[in-house]
Amino acid sequence: VHWQVRLGLSLAGGVVNSALYNVDAGHRTVISDRFRGVQDIVVGEGTHFLIPWVQKPIIFDCRSRPRNVPVITGSKDLQNVNITLRLLFRLVTSQLPRIFTSIGEDYDERVLPSITTEILKSVVARFDAGELITQRELVSRQVSDDLTERAATFGLILDDVSLTHLTFGKEFTEAVEAKQVAQQEAERARFVVEKAEQQKKVAIISAEGDSKAAELIANLLATAGDGLIELRKLEAAEDIAYQLSRSRNITCLPAGQSVLLQLPQ
Repeated sequence: VHWQVRLGLSLAGGVVNSALYNVDAGHRTVISDRFRGVQDIVVGEGTHFLIPWVQKPIIFDCRSRPRNVPVITGSKDLQNVNITLRLLFRLVTSQLPRIFTSIGEDYDERVLPSITTEILKSVVARFDAGELITQRELVSRQVSDDLTERAATFGLILDDVSLTHLTFGKEFTEAVEAKQVAQQEAERARFVVEKAEQQKKVAIISAEGDSKAAELIANLLATAGDGLIELRKLEAAEDIAYQLSRSRNITCLPAGQSVLLQLPQ
């Protein structure tokens, strides 16, 4: 009798245990019934009952989750663009039965890559490569608006959409480098031209100064005659005497006197 009681209690405990399931925080459950299909109700957090072997709980994580989606697309000027989009998404809990029925539990693998690629190709094609760099904020906002609207049709909410990676193909990078080199060469050539123009102005000013000086000298010669020449001779002789007096190898002797020098034999 005792073993029969224990067996009965064990069977009863197994039945009760199989009729219970838990829904953790941030999760929701959809009930799949063998006879009636997926029910429209969404079960919240806590411990709940179901009919064993008839009903099955499908638990969804409804918290925000991140996902990176890399996409290779083309710009308006036909440049290859590598973009990585970071998404922070979650489910619309009221639409869980429809999501499970029409998409399945792997909804994020089926939906997010396809709609992200579709929207990115559409938006990026409106901008050329230069605009993708200078107007990155505008591009990101346009992608976010279009993708949020598109994801809503699948029961997904996008809490954040951001461009985390944006690079271009090898051809575009080489073209940018060549353009920078050409700009540097143009700046260098412009500097050479400006320097030549400045040197030309200096030469003109110097020539005008020499011409003016010659004109002044001619006027002075015409006015003072040979007196100016004699004055210049005296000034030159004085300067020469001063320079010679500073030299160690030259000795100045007074004129009109005989001086005996002791020179080595």
